[in-house]
Amino acid sequence: MNIVKQMKFLLPLLFLTFVFSCNDSDSDSVQKGDPRISIRLVDAPGEYEAVNVEIVDVMIKMDDDSDDESGWISLDAEDGIVNLLDFTGGFSKVLVDRFPIPAGTLSQMRLVLGDGNTIVIKNDQDQGEEFDLKTPSAQQSGLKLKVNEVIEEGYTYEFVLDFDVEKSIVHAGNSGNIILKPVLYVSAEKSSGIIEGTVTPTDVPSMASVLVDDMGTPETEDDFVISALTDENGAFALWGVPAGTYDVKVMPLDEASDYSYGEAIGVVVVKGEVTVIADPIELMLKTGTISGKISGLAENVVATVSINEETSVETNAEGDYMIEDVVPGDYTVTITAEGYVSQNINVTIEPGEAEVVDATLVVTP
Repeated sequence: MNIVKQMKFLLPLLFLTFVFSCNDSDSDSVQKGDPRISIRLVDAPGEYEAVNVEIVDVMIKMDDDSDDESGWISLDAEDGIVNLLDFTGGFSKVLVDRFPIPAGTLSQMRLVLGDGNTIVIKNDQDQGEEFDLKTPSAQQSGLKLKVNEVIEEGYTYEFVLDFDVEKSIVHAGNSGNIILKPVLYVSAEKSSGIIEGTVTPTDVPSMASVLVDDMGTPETEDDFVISALTDENGAFALWGVPAGTYDVKVMPLDEASDYSYGEAIGVVVVKGEVTVIADPIELMLKTGTISGKISGLAENVVATVSINEETSVETNAEGDYMIEDVVPGDYTVTITAEGYVSQNINVTIEPGEAEVVDATLVVTP
């Protein structure tokens, strides 16, 4: 395990929405030597060409969990329009860099967005088409993100806001409107870790993910998935994974790919540290099937069909059979039945192929 980098991602899973008017009068209370805070923006992948949002500010409220609009502190975040899809697979956008804040409990955080938000979606001609992202008036009231992180003097705290694009975009039925209802998660450095790894083959674009049981309960409503895309070298980084043990799953992005999945079992995450998966996660080729009909059998006689003298099945009353989960490669299909001449048939199974092997057996002379 390597020592800590910047921390990413989430313990509490909550919704965050827009705010357009905030009071930052308490910012004068910040003193030299107070703690500092850094905030980065990352994104869970979404199936769009671009999702552009206008960042105006990030604000926090200290020692105040109320809904009162007073007491918000501006963090002087870097503003501007960003494409959220640029910040997947371990990339991030620095919004706040070591900004001084008071010691105490960081109770709430809110991301302030402007109205210059757009989305780019491929049309029927496979070309990107830009649309405005609407914001319901109810969302502009400013629901806050609860943090409740103790901030002590002498420390720098790293937070990550993860913008879940897939959950944040709503297509509004017949109206044709596309609505932005932001869904974000927040994490502090000391509450989570990072998983880094690589996938082979490296030229198969894939998504790595872990399932997080947020509350440790049998219910799944509080569970969530942390995911990241691989880069051109097959590398990925899963940020903000709570401490625990995980199975890292990898799936190709292209469903038509020859590959099905890969996984690394029992990956241990320690808070404040980076866990590097030592060996590349190998994507497995899609398995195939061998099936067919065996003819020439007398009534109530079944045949046995085996491949490479290992996996075998029996035919049903109609002489049909199927062998599933056949790994791509070369095989000898052997067909036997008591009192009949056996047959050997050579076949090659390609990824995802459904090979049909029929045969007619003759009675032993």
